[in-house]
Amino acid sequence: MSDAIISVENLGKKYVLSHQGERGGYTRFSEKLESWIKKPFGFLAGDRRKKIADRESSTPLSPNSHLLSASSKEEFWALKDVSFEVKRGEVVGIIGRNGAGKSTLLKILSRITEPTEGRVTLRGRVASLLEVGTGFHPELTGRENIFLNGAILGMTKAEIKKKFDEIVAFAEVERFLDTPVKRYSSGMYVRLAFAVAAHLEPEILVVDEVLAVGDAEFQKKCLGKMKDVATGGRTVLFVSHNMTVIQSICPKTILLNNGKIETFGQTKKSIDCYLEKNISGMEIKREKNDKPSIVLLRIEEIDCGEKTIIKIKTGIECLKKERISLELILKDNLCNNIAFAALGLLSSSTILELNPGYQEKTFALSLPKMARGIYYLGAQIAFPMVEVLNRIDPGIQFELNPKPNKNETKSLEQNWNYGSFQFDIDEINDK
Repeated sequence: MSDAIISVENLGKKYVLSHQGERGGYTRFSEKLESWIKKPFGFLAGDRRKKIADRESSTPLSPNSHLLSASSKEEFWALKDVSFEVKRGEVVGIIGRNGAGKSTLLKILSRITEPTEGRVTLRGRVASLLEVGTGFHPELTGRENIFLNGAILGMTKAEIKKKFDEIVAFAEVERFLDTPVKRYSSGMYVRLAFAVAAHLEPEILVVDEVLAVGDAEFQKKCLGKMKDVATGGRTVLFVSHNMTVIQSICPKTILLNNGKIETFGQTKKSIDCYLEKNISGMEIKREKNDKPSIVLLRIEEIDCGEKTIIKIKTGIECLKKERISLELILKDNLCNNIAFAALGLLSSSTILELNPGYQEKTFALSLPKMARGIYYLGAQIAFPMVEVLNRIDPGIQFELNPKPNKNETKSLEQNWNYGSFQFDIDEINDK
């Protein structure tokens, strides 16, 4: 008999997407109201019209008319042939691009959504935190929701009371405990929701990236609590786009891609595979639209002196004269944003003036002396404060290998956590 607490076999989830066609579609309420005012008794003929429409739809008007109705629906598999096992006490990360199937998988494991095919076996109580305030009733107070959630998890009233003070202290909502949770801020909501899910001793804790709502100090508390949960023999499934967090708490990680498992094993291997699959090349495929687009992003030269100077070239294409902003984002080896530079966001004098066609612009980026390691440089252009037009994310991978002075050897070897700061950017006029 398997010792797995979670067993997933050939799991699949299909959705049917409806598309508006020429013979039907969405009708606004105002249109229905206008129609009723013009023909107030039209509904009396409704049944007769429906019978006629049904008869017409069953008899194709032309040899190709069946294609019209068929094309109005499309099957989409959010998950397909997903199989894995998680043992008791394991902390498993789940990563992947938006739309890869991560949230769908968690909803099925939490019994919120039924699978289309396959089977899931759970050998223990599941507590899930998939969005802010999951399972909360907005009209009930914080106190009442703690007992409600505990009951949903199968806890007795005595068990909930035993953990009650610990939950309230962790969530830091003592003053608002008897206030309806509909009046809570999103931060208060998520603090209480996580505290309930983590403290009522489920065998399996399922957490989506809802922790991003809380402040940095609370996120740190949550991560510490999840480590405690795992140490206590319980199982954690954790979805996140933050590779640093995944690497720090998850020994094993599932990488989902287009609804299928691409890798499941050591976290470093899964993260490396994820980053490799999602790195944009230097030449970027032109999107088919009439808006400006980045079609080239290239690092020309790197100088690792007292400062780190990076010379880059961008190629932007547009169909008419445009005024845009350009933002460059520097990321560490786990694709966390560490620095940025912007042209055209705050000062109209630095907005890029583009002529119709393709044009290249070269920039020099000036940063503090950087630690050696792998980095990524991403970019995006936008109509300032209105719309992001084109984004390259995470961007180009490059390596820094500065030569340290005698007294700098240690500091350059370690992973320097820069925080988020702005670096200088200057346009270079190519001749």
